[in-house]
Amino acid sequence: MENNYIAQARKGKTGVFAYIGGIILITVGVFLFSIPYSSKIQSLVSQGLADASKVEDFNYLMTLMDSNLTLLYMTFPFLGGMLMLIVAVRFLHRFRWTHLTTARPSVDWKRICFSFLIWGGINAAMILLGAALNTEEVIWNFNAEKFAVLFVIALLMIPIQTSFEEYVFRGYLMQGLGLATKTNWFPLLFTSVAFGLMHLSNPEVAKLGYGIMIFYIGTGFLLGVITLMDEGMELSLGFHAANNLITALLVTTDWTAFQTHAVFRDQSQPNLWLELGLVAGLFPLLIYIFAKKYQWSHWKQKLIG
Repeated sequence: MENNYIAQARKGKTGVFAYIGGIILITVGVFLFSIPYSSKIQSLVSQGLADASKVEDFNYLMTLMDSNLTLLYMTFPFLGGMLMLIVAVRFLHRFRWTHLTTARPSVDWKRICFSFLIWGGINAAMILLGAALNTEEVIWNFNAEKFAVLFVIALLMIPIQTSFEEYVFRGYLMQGLGLATKTNWFPLLFTSVAFGLMHLSNPEVAKLGYGIMIFYIGTGFLLGVITLMDEGMELSLGFHAANNLITALLVTTDWTAFQTHAVFRDQSQPNLWLELGLVAGLFPLLIYIFAKKYQWSHWKQKLIG
């Protein structure tokens, strides 16, 4: 049994040069839309407002501008990548965006919303519970004016950031590698590890050590499994958007990639084992919920191919 989602790519041009061209376009898009941030940093350096010897330090960069402006700059490259991915799908591969998203006739927005609400609810509950149980280290950080600006930027840009990552890893690469290798297990393995490695430069790695890569790669596996089993990206799109958006709005720390004007500021020391507990406990639970609701079957065929 061939996975219908991966087979969607056959409805367009699947030659190796089309994929190479697409990857080049995506890289160029990300690079070009990264220029405003790098130019701003260089401008601050030239004005004597930033120390050139420290601009490679992520935490130092977070102190140079208001966090709302920094968030906008940080997410802008994902917009460039998404635009170039759209160009690649339309003009190099010549197939519909829906085919990159799902094996269903049209995108199932109810699936996206259900996944968003389930994981967003779990994420929000954990944050609020942590704030209630640890009032000394999780402090009230709400500033109405700054939060309002954050809300607008986050609502516009974070779904672009998360969707871009999903369309690249669970969409473009998953389908391309699936067709090239005639398997499902290889694209699942490759995209999950690559997704984890993409986060190597995150400040969380410097703070928690390389053990946190288990969390990132585990998240990649979760998103890959639900994409293959559900024959579409809708559930992964909802999960990823909820994960980043709810976190950015509700809690901030001084050691994560998103440092925002969130409702709470967590000043406690991070716990690697708590992060890994998410992979071991909540991720299988989430797969169970989705499997029951959408009546998944043929696990071996869909995950191995």
